[in-house]
Amino acid sequence: MNATIAEPGIRLALVVATLVAVAVAVSAAGRLGHAGGVLRAALRAAVQLAVVSALVTAVLTGLGTSAAFVVLMLTVAVATSARRAEAGRSGWWVWVALTGGAVPVLALILASGVVPLRGVAVVPIGGIVIGGAMTATTLAARRALDAVADRHGEVEAGMALGLTDTEARREVARPAAADAMLPALDQTRTVGLVTLPGAFVGMLLGGASAVEAGSVQLLVLIALLAAETIAVVGVAELVASGRLHRP
Repeated sequence: MNATIAEPGIRLALVVATLVAVAVAVSAAGRLGHAGGVLRAALRAAVQLAVVSALVTAVLTGLGTSAAFVVLMLTVAVATSARRAEAGRSGWWVWVALTGGAVPVLALILASGVVPLRGVAVVPIGGIVIGGAMTATTLAARRALDAVADRHGEVEAGMALGLTDTEARREVARPAAADAMLPALDQTRTVGLVTLPGAFVGMLLGGASAVEAGSVQLLVLIALLAAETIAVVGVAELVASGRLHRP
């Protein structure tokens, strides 16, 4: 019996190890510069998921512990995005955009009663929305900061024409930051045709009807669009104002 139970776990471990090895090898062969990052990310994900799996039962038992876990997720998301923005100490300003996108959306969802105020519901929806806002914030910050640096001449030209420095930077930063919305837009446009997101599949596997699963997935997708849109606009304004800048 033990051998029978262990076999799926062994197969899963082998498949995961193989996929990690492929990703590392291809990254190294293609000189992408992320071979080490892929390996570290995979190992870190394995450790973190193991810890979370061990703690999740205790975390989900009470609304207070669930809320504390969501706050922890938000804190880690801000720290990750701030580091990835490559903006030195000014990178911490991303907390304004990230929390400004994620928190109001989560508050609306929970206050409406669409998602019950129970840990088993609050933690997953919180993680999805915060994770999406984090990704959008990071991409928007990097693109906007790169654009302002690479197109500095256009910024100066705008100022020469009478724009303020904030207005001139905004004209360059906003279109670049907007590219961060493309993954969420594509996922929403192609849902059911190209992608079957985790919330939909998870509910189906859990015994929910297709209509129930589809309704929850629609809520998740629209929540992500709202949170990411707010976050991207926030990043563009932070870059335009000069609060978020390269060292």
